[in-house]
Amino acid sequence: MRIRISHETRYHYAAPISGVIQTLRLTPRNHDGHYVVRWRIEVSEDCRLNEHEDAFGNITHTFTADGPFAELGVQVEGEVEVQDTAGIVRGTIERFPPSLYLRATPLTEADDAIADFARETRTQADGALPLLHALLGRIHGEMTYDTDPTHAATTAAEAFVLKRGVCQDLTHIFIAAARHLDIPARYVGGYFHRADGVTQQDAGHAWAEAYVPTIGWIAFDPTNGICATEAHVRVAVGLDYLGAAPVRGARRGGGTESMAVKVLVDQAARQVQN
Repeated sequence: MRIRISHETRYHYAAPISGVIQTLRLTPRNHDGHYVVRWRIEVSEDCRLNEHEDAFGNITHTFTADGPFAELGVQVEGEVEVQDTAGIVRGTIERFPPSLYLRATPLTEADDAIADFARETRTQADGALPLLHALLGRIHGEMTYDTDPTHAATTAAEAFVLKRGVCQDLTHIFIAAARHLDIPARYVGGYFHRADGVTQQDAGHAWAEAYVPTIGWIAFDPTNGICATEAHVRVAVGLDYLGAAPVRGARRGGGTESMAVKVLVDQAARQVQN
Protein backbone atom coordinates (compact mmCIF):
# COMPACT_ATOMS: atom_id res chain seq x y z
CA MET A 1 0.00 0.00 0.00
CA ARG A 2 1.24 3.48 -0.84
CA ILE A 3 0.33 5.83 2.01
CA ARG A 4 0.17 9.61 1.70
CA ILE A 5 0.80 11.62 4.87
CA SER A 6 0.34 15.28 5.71
CA HIS A 7 1.21 16.35 9.26
CA GLU A 8 0.98 19.96 10.40
CA THR A 9 1.89 21.25 13.87
CA ARG A 10 1.07 24.90 14.52
CA TYR A 11 2.02 26.84 17.67
CA HIS A 12 0.31 30.03 18.83
CA TYR A 13 1.93 32.22 21.49
CA ALA A 14 0.10 34.74 23.68
CA ALA A 15 2.99 37.15 23.15
CA PRO A 16 5.68 37.12 20.45
CA ILE A 17 8.58 34.84 21.35
CA SER A 18 12.21 35.88 20.90
CA GLY A 19 13.42 32.50 19.65
CA VAL A 20 12.88 28.75 19.47
CA ILE A 21 14.92 25.57 19.03
CA GLN A 22 13.29 22.28 18.05
CA THR A 23 14.34 18.75 17.21
CA LEU A 24 12.08 16.86 14.85
CA ARG A 25 11.76 13.07 14.53
CA LEU A 26 9.40 13.22 11.60
CA THR A 27 11.27 11.45 8.80
CA PRO A 28 10.85 7.71 8.16
CA ARG A 29 13.64 5.44 6.90
CA ASN A 30 13.73 2.62 4.40
CA HIS A 31 13.79 -0.97 5.64
CA ASP A 32 12.39 -4.30 4.48
CA GLY A 33 8.85 -3.75 3.21
CA HIS A 34 9.02 -0.01 3.91
CA TYR A 35 10.17 2.40 1.19
CA VAL A 36 10.03 6.20 1.39
CA VAL A 37 8.90 7.43 -2.03
CA ARG A 38 9.16 11.14 -1.20
CA TRP A 39 9.29 13.25 1.95
CA ARG A 40 9.74 16.91 2.85
CA ILE A 41 9.61 19.16 5.90
CA GLU A 42 8.81 22.87 5.85
CA VAL A 43 9.03 25.39 8.70
CA SER A 44 7.09 28.64 8.55
CA GLU A 45 10.00 30.76 9.79
CA ASP A 46 13.20 31.36 7.86
CA CYS A 47 15.68 28.83 9.28
CA ARG A 48 18.00 25.98 8.39
CA LEU A 49 17.09 22.35 8.99
CA ASN A 50 20.18 20.44 10.14
CA GLU A 51 19.86 16.69 9.58
CA HIS A 52 21.42 14.19 12.00
CA GLU A 53 20.89 10.68 13.35
CA ASP A 54 20.19 10.11 17.01
CA ALA A 55 21.54 7.23 19.10
CA PHE A 56 18.77 4.90 17.92
CA GLY A 57 19.36 5.63 14.24
CA ASN A 58 16.31 7.87 13.85
CA ILE A 59 16.61 10.70 11.33
CA THR A 60 16.35 14.00 13.17
CA HIS A 61 16.18 17.60 12.00
CA THR A 62 17.10 20.48 14.31
CA PHE A 63 16.37 24.13 13.68
CA THR A 64 16.60 27.44 15.48
CA ALA A 65 14.51 30.47 14.59
CA ASP A 66 14.92 33.98 15.93
CA GLY A 67 11.85 36.06 16.74
CA PRO A 68 9.85 37.95 17.31
CA PHE A 69 6.93 35.91 16.01
CA ALA A 70 3.61 34.84 17.50
CA GLU A 71 3.02 31.71 15.39
CA LEU A 72 5.17 28.82 14.23
CA GLY A 73 4.24 26.04 11.85
CA VAL A 74 5.96 22.75 10.99
CA GLN A 75 4.58 20.92 7.96
CA VAL A 76 5.49 17.37 6.89
CA GLU A 77 4.27 15.80 3.67
CA GLY A 78 5.21 12.65 1.80
CA GLU A 79 4.43 9.14 0.59
CA VAL A 80 5.63 5.75 1.81
CA GLU A 81 5.20 2.36 0.13
CA VAL A 82 4.52 -0.30 2.78
CA GLN A 83 4.23 -4.08 2.44
CA ASP A 84 2.71 -6.46 4.96
CA THR A 85 5.54 -8.44 6.60
CA ALA A 86 3.34 -10.14 9.24
CA GLY A 87 4.71 -7.68 11.78
CA ILE A 88 8.33 -8.80 11.38
CA VAL A 89 10.74 -5.87 11.27
CA ARG A 90 14.00 -6.38 9.39
CA GLY A 91 16.58 -4.18 7.68
CA THR A 92 16.45 -1.44 10.31
CA ILE A 93 19.45 0.32 11.84
CA GLU A 94 20.31 -1.44 15.10
CA ARG A 95 22.94 0.38 17.17
CA PHE A 96 22.35 -1.55 20.39
CA PRO A 97 21.85 -5.17 21.46
CA PRO A 98 18.23 -6.12 22.20
CA SER A 99 19.05 -6.29 25.92
CA LEU A 100 19.18 -2.47 26.04
CA TYR A 101 15.42 -2.49 25.55
CA LEU A 102 14.93 -4.24 28.86
CA ARG A 103 15.77 -0.93 30.55
CA ALA A 104 12.82 0.61 32.37
CA THR A 105 12.13 4.33 32.13
CA PRO A 106 9.87 6.53 34.27
CA LEU A 107 7.15 6.24 31.61
CA THR A 108 7.44 2.45 31.32
CA GLU A 109 8.11 1.35 34.90
CA ALA A 110 6.08 -1.75 35.79
CA ASP A 111 4.39 -1.22 39.17
CA ASP A 112 2.90 -4.08 41.18
CA ALA A 113 -0.36 -4.03 39.19
CA ILE A 114 1.38 -4.30 35.81
CA ALA A 115 3.77 -6.91 37.18
CA ASP A 116 0.83 -9.02 38.39
CA PHE A 117 -0.90 -8.54 35.03
CA ALA A 118 2.22 -9.70 33.19
CA ARG A 119 2.73 -12.76 35.39
CA GLU A 120 -0.93 -13.74 35.07
CA THR A 121 -0.69 -13.48 31.29
CA ARG A 122 2.39 -15.70 31.30
CA THR A 123 0.31 -18.54 32.75
CA GLN A 124 -1.90 -18.38 29.65
CA ALA A 125 0.84 -18.85 27.05
CA ASP A 126 3.78 -21.15 26.40
CA GLY A 127 6.72 -19.40 24.73
CA ALA A 128 7.69 -15.82 24.01
CA LEU A 129 5.66 -15.29 20.84
CA PRO A 130 2.36 -16.68 22.19
CA LEU A 131 2.97 -14.66 25.37
CA LEU A 132 3.37 -11.44 23.40
CA HIS A 133 0.18 -12.16 21.46
CA ALA A 134 -1.60 -12.82 24.76
CA LEU A 135 -0.38 -9.47 26.14
CA LEU A 136 -1.52 -7.78 22.95
CA GLY A 137 -4.99 -9.30 23.19
CA ARG A 138 -5.47 -8.55 26.86
CA ILE A 139 -4.34 -4.92 26.67
CA HIS A 140 -6.50 -4.32 23.61
CA GLY A 141 -9.49 -5.99 25.25
CA GLU A 142 -9.18 -4.60 28.78
CA MET A 143 -8.09 -1.02 28.05
CA THR A 144 -10.45 1.61 26.63
CA TYR A 145 -9.19 4.07 24.03
CA ASP A 146 -9.94 7.52 25.50
CA THR A 147 -8.26 10.83 24.71
CA ASP A 148 -9.50 12.68 27.80
CA PRO A 149 -7.86 11.34 30.99
CA THR A 150 -4.18 11.11 29.98
CA HIS A 151 -1.46 13.39 28.61
CA ALA A 152 2.10 13.16 27.27
CA ALA A 153 3.60 12.65 30.74
CA THR A 154 1.17 9.93 31.88
CA THR A 155 3.03 6.80 32.96
CA ALA A 156 2.15 3.22 32.12
CA ALA A 157 1.20 2.62 35.76
CA GLU A 158 -1.13 5.64 35.85
CA ALA A 159 -2.88 4.66 32.62
CA PHE A 160 -3.18 1.04 33.77
CA VAL A 161 -5.05 2.14 36.90
CA LEU A 162 -7.46 4.15 34.76
CA LYS A 163 -7.85 1.25 32.32
CA ARG A 164 -7.98 3.82 29.54
CA GLY A 165 -5.75 6.07 27.47
CA VAL A 166 -4.46 6.78 23.97
CA CYS A 167 -2.12 4.72 21.78
CA GLN A 168 0.92 6.08 23.67
CA ASP A 169 -0.47 4.78 26.96
CA LEU A 170 -1.42 1.34 25.68
CA THR A 171 2.02 1.04 24.10
CA HIS A 172 3.77 1.99 27.35
CA ILE A 173 1.76 -0.64 29.22
CA PHE A 174 2.67 -3.31 26.65
CA ILE A 175 6.35 -2.35 26.90
CA ALA A 176 6.31 -2.33 30.72
CA ALA A 177 4.69 -5.77 30.87
CA ALA A 178 7.00 -7.27 28.25
CA ARG A 179 10.13 -5.96 29.95
CA HIS A 180 8.93 -7.30 33.29
CA LEU A 181 8.81 -10.71 31.59
CA ASP A 182 12.40 -10.22 30.36
CA ILE A 183 11.34 -9.60 26.76
CA PRO A 184 13.08 -6.60 25.14
CA ALA A 185 10.51 -4.08 23.92
CA ARG A 186 10.65 -0.58 22.47
CA TYR A 187 8.37 2.29 21.52
CA VAL A 188 7.58 3.14 17.89
CA GLY A 189 6.13 6.40 16.67
CA GLY A 190 4.60 6.71 13.22
CA TYR A 191 1.33 6.82 11.32
CA PHE A 192 -1.58 4.43 10.79
CA HIS A 193 -3.89 4.21 7.79
CA ARG A 194 -7.33 3.45 9.14
CA ALA A 195 -9.51 0.92 7.31
CA ASP A 196 -12.76 2.69 8.23
CA GLY A 197 -12.19 5.51 5.76
CA VAL A 198 -11.27 8.14 8.35
CA THR A 199 -8.27 10.06 7.03
CA GLN A 200 -8.24 13.17 9.25
CA GLN A 201 -6.56 12.44 12.59
CA ASP A 202 -5.57 14.48 15.63
CA ALA A 203 -2.10 12.96 16.02
CA GLY A 204 0.26 10.30 14.79
CA HIS A 205 0.17 6.71 16.01
CA ALA A 206 2.24 4.59 18.38
CA TRP A 207 2.90 0.89 18.82
CA ALA A 208 5.61 -1.40 20.20
CA GLU A 209 8.25 -3.77 18.91
CA ALA A 210 9.34 -6.78 20.94
CA TYR A 211 12.32 -9.04 20.37
CA VAL A 212 12.02 -12.81 20.00
CA PRO A 213 15.46 -14.44 19.52
CA THR A 214 14.28 -16.99 16.94
CA ILE A 215 12.55 -14.34 14.80
CA GLY A 216 13.88 -10.87 15.61
CA TRP A 217 11.86 -7.71 16.15
CA ILE A 218 8.08 -7.98 15.80
CA ALA A 219 5.70 -5.02 15.83
CA PHE A 220 2.59 -5.16 18.05
CA ASP A 221 -0.14 -2.52 17.97
CA PRO A 222 -2.15 -2.84 21.22
CA THR A 223 -4.53 -0.02 20.27
CA ASN A 224 -5.81 -2.01 17.32
CA GLY A 225 -5.03 -5.47 18.70
CA ILE A 226 -2.90 -6.48 15.70
CA CYS A 227 0.66 -6.89 14.57
CA ALA A 228 1.82 -4.08 12.30
CA THR A 229 0.56 -4.36 8.72
CA GLU A 230 0.94 -2.46 5.47
CA ALA A 231 -1.13 0.27 7.14
CA HIS A 232 1.69 1.20 9.58
CA VAL A 233 4.31 3.80 8.63
CA ARG A 234 7.27 3.49 11.01
CA VAL A 235 9.09 6.77 11.76
CA ALA A 236 11.09 6.66 15.02
CA VAL A 237 11.93 4.29 17.89
CA GLY A 238 13.04 4.78 21.48
CA LEU A 239 12.83 3.37 24.98
CA ASP A 240 9.56 5.27 25.39
CA TYR A 241 7.60 8.19 23.93
CA LEU A 242 10.24 10.75 24.86
CA GLY A 243 12.88 8.93 22.83
CA ALA A 244 10.68 8.88 19.73
CA ALA A 245 8.69 12.11 20.20
CA PRO A 246 7.98 13.78 16.84
CA VAL A 247 8.75 17.28 18.17
CA ARG A 248 10.74 18.41 21.20
CA GLY A 249 12.15 21.84 21.87
CA ALA A 250 12.33 25.00 23.90
CA ARG A 251 11.44 28.66 23.40
CA ARG A 252 12.31 32.03 24.85
CA GLY A 253 9.38 34.11 26.03
CA GLY A 254 5.92 34.04 24.50
CA GLY A 255 3.74 33.57 27.56
CA THR A 256 1.00 30.98 27.15
CA GLU A 257 1.42 28.50 24.29
CA SER A 258 -1.26 26.57 22.42
CA MET A 259 -0.68 23.88 19.83
CA ALA A 260 -2.88 22.53 17.05
CA VAL A 261 -2.09 19.33 15.16
CA LYS A 262 -3.64 18.16 11.91
CA VAL A 263 -2.73 14.76 10.46
CA LEU A 264 -4.01 13.30 7.21
CA VAL A 265 -3.23 9.65 6.44
CA ASP A 266 -4.69 8.38 3.19
CA GLN A 267 -3.96 5.86 0.48
CA ALA A 268 -2.04 7.56 -2.32
CA ALA A 269 -3.14 7.24 -5.90
CA ARG A 270 -0.61 5.29 -7.96
CA GLN A 271 0.65 6.89 -11.13
CA VAL A 272 -0.08 4.86 -14.24
CA GLN A 273 3.01 4.43 -16.39
CA ASN A 274 2.68 4.14 -20.16
